[in-house]
Amino acid sequence: MTDKRENSLLGHIEGKRHIFPLMVFYEDTDAGGIVYHANYLAFAERARSAMLNLLGVSNSSLAERHKVAIAVRHCTLDFRRAARLEDRLIVDTRLIKLGGASLGFEQKIMRDDEVLVVIEIYLACVSLQELRAQRMPDELRTAYATYLDVNED
Repeated sequence: MTDKRENSLLGHIEGKRHIFPLMVFYEDTDAGGIVYHANYLAFAERARSAMLNLLGVSNSSLAERHKVAIAVRHCTLDFRRAARLEDRLIVDTRLIKLGGASLGFEQKIMRDDEVLVVIEIYLACVSLQELRAQRMPDELRTAYATYLDVNED
């Protein structure tokens, strides 16, 4: 796979936001063709991982080289509208906090210009050996630093 094709799977950066497109598949829905609530978290996770890869870092490299993982510490979801089977959605991700061992994101899952779900999620950098918070590797901090966006819309 070429770099251009591979990167197209990761979405793109617009200013300080990462835009990740996705389509709702049958497996994402309940019996009524509505996206099952927990799948919004999976969409958001996929978008954050894609953003990280687009910035030149990966979860596997953090684990291998730095012996750390990124774990969810706190999360809130505001469900506004439902997504349905075969909807084309985007996950709009913005970094709102960059701490010593933590990251905060606001993620909006949207259909066209309509906001369906707003997720505010805080993550911690965790040592894989001790399972305790650990200072974020410089590689990760540097990758995200340019994208910190504390301005409200």
